Amino acid sequence: MSEALKTKKKSNSISDPRYSCAVGASNTVVGIKGAVPIANCSPGCQLKQTAFLTFENGFQGSIFAGAGNMPSANSTENDIVFGGIKTLDQLIKSTLKVFDGDLYVVLTGCVGGLIGDDVPSLVNEYRDLGYPIVAVDTAGFKGNNLFGHEEVVNAIVDQFVGDYKGERKKGLVNLWFEVPYYNQNWRGDYQELARILRGAGFEVNVLFGPENNGVKDWLRIPEAQFNLVVSPWVGVRNAEHLEKKYGQPFLHIPEIPIGAEATAAFIRKVVDFAGIDKEQSEKFIEQENGIYYYYLEHFSEFFAEYWYGMPSEFAITADSAYTLAYTKFLADQIGLIPRKVIISDDPPQKFRKTIEDAFHNISEGVDVEVEFEEDGYLIEKAIKEVDFSSGKPLILASSWEINLANDKGALFFEITPPSSETLIINRSFVGYKGALNLLEKIYSASVGGK
Repeated sequence: MSEALKTKKKSNSISDPRYSCAVGASNTVVGIKGAVPIANCSPGCQLKQTAFLTFENGFQGSIFAGAGNMPSANSTENDIVFGGIKTLDQLIKSTLKVFDGDLYVVLTGCVGGLIGDDVPSLVNEYRDLGYPIVAVDTAGFKGNNLFGHEEVVNAIVDQFVGDYKGERKKGLVNLWFEVPYYNQNWRGDYQELARILRGAGFEVNVLFGPENNGVKDWLRIPEAQFNLVVSPWVGVRNAEHLEKKYGQPFLHIPEIPIGAEATAAFIRKVVDFAGIDKEQSEKFIEQENGIYYYYLEHFSEFFAEYWYGMPSEFAITADSAYTLAYTKFLADQIGLIPRKVIISDDPPQKFRKTIEDAFHNISEGVDVEVEFEEDGYLIEKAIKEVDFSSGKPLILASSWEINLANDKGALFFEITPPSSETLIINRSFVGYKGALNLLEKIYSASVGGK
């Protein structure tokens, strides 16, 4: 571990974080078609979440009840002293008049969490009147937006989806993947992973993003044969809850697949778990591999000619999922050497050993010591200490590291929030197509000198 990460902090504050607080899970609601978040929090809370997770994060934009359209209680000192239930009640009434939603989710932030307003009872009154409405405690002091995301999912399952006694449909899978608006590429990544699973013979229930059909997909959750969690830790708690509630099994694959080799292995794991016929999946793998290596062969001509000017080493800091996925791809498939790997999303302690183990033998002869750190100051200091041996290194990080990359003379690539130098409309770096996009991004920067 670097000396920077051994530094003892005298306060509990951190600088330049790479996540937002739990109430940022309002964006999880926005990721569901027809769902309306109702922010029961102070003035400015949702403005900050929007600025960090949607605007200064690939300028992703938002629709319907997201971003500046999001209903908010804007709790004041008066609500803190006398209670904020009346204010929230009026907000819910107004929201129901203004937004014709299929689902309403009340997210309580720090003020409501601290003063102890009985939000569930108020929400239950509206539910008894027939409104599809859910309450969830997402006070910022309880965790970050990844924790909040899991809280929102479980709340919708319990308070909206409800009980289920029917049959499960073989081959139907619920896809639990990226947190909406957290990774800049989440929309394109969901589409690519869903495309791969469909190609392998599955019917995919997509709960977020452009292929989500709204709440009717959420009501189908109990019908699925199993839940698929593609993440080192986010979503596991939801799958465990669904297993307990519906007796529904789940498959946890910690590594997001990038490239032909990883994607083929991913497909075979899912097919084996589901027990469906392998003929379609093997045919799909053969077709996709053929296309992938066709393009890679053409790329190899460029690489053979210009390899001496390309980066050979890299440093990376991001959330658990993408730090693992990118490190695996760059080291195992491209041959780059990881010199510093820092995970910044504060994964729960019970997952950290498993995450660390995933970086051991990540490629033949490559064993990586991963470090966990949330403080941007210490992250920057740790990367600054890296003595890259030769040539132009590659740094994959957030906008906080732009100046550091310039000082190092490094190629720089934003992969985690904040990301203020990149506009994302529809992009993916996962699976077969995403891997080729990733190579284009990196090596275009190489020849362009950026």
